[in-house]
Amino acid sequence: MSDYETIIYSVENHVASVKLNRPKTRNAINMQMRIELYEAFKDIKENDDIWVAIVTGEDPSFCSGKDLFDKAASQDGDVISSRGLAIYLQNIYKPIICALNGPCLAQGAGFVLSADIIIMSENAALGWPQVKRGISSTSGPSLGAHMFPTWTRAMGYLLRGKFATPQECYDYGIANEVVKHEDLMPTAQRYAEEIMECAPMAVRAIKQATREGWDKPAEERMEIARSIANTIRESEDGKEGVLAFKEKRKPVWKGR
Repeated sequence: MSDYETIIYSVENHVASVKLNRPKTRNAINMQMRIELYEAFKDIKENDDIWVAIVTGEDPSFCSGKDLFDKAASQDGDVISSRGLAIYLQNIYKPIICALNGPCLAQGAGFVLSADIIIMSENAALGWPQVKRGISSTSGPSLGAHMFPTWTRAMGYLLRGKFATPQECYDYGIANEVVKHEDLMPTAQRYAEEIMECAPMAVRAIKQATREGWDKPAEERMEIARSIANTIRESEDGKEGVLAFKEKRKPVWKGR
């Protein structure tokens, strides 16, 4: 693994762990963090040994958004943007679990809402405070607003810079679970273990088919899903799963 300055990254037992690690700035995203997050997410996408990933933050916050005082921010050049990071995350077909240990704001909320499963600590919150700073938002209108059940609920948060509590996020279907702070990482790990009981290629196929067909008509969605499913059926794991079911035993997945 690379030596990172702003994140902690590790891989163990097919699970990648990414922790935002700028606690003095409440894990604000500066240019260096974007570079390092992209490198970690690229490894998650391309490393066959990784089957699932968990993303969290160093207490007390998950992420406070963009570092408005980052002196390198205006010299980004070809460095991936936070918007690009969110889109990149959406195109990783391995499951991404976000464990929100504290407030998740602005650009941080952008890539969290591009993940697949969200577990929230009772200390967490979700919001876009930009209007209180005299600026607008990219992820709030483009991702955040679409996670709320109605236009008026979304505007109630975005136009006031108001944060959604963990219980509100659960009620709106944004969070999968809300847990005590000390139970956050064990719960995220439990989700990862339950996912890894399933065939990794089949899991990726489900996510890929869902992502690629999300905004398309039903018939086209079904064609995409069927094409991907046909490929997975012929994989080693596809054959092993059917054989294990027939022999009434636990399958042994190889990820190929």
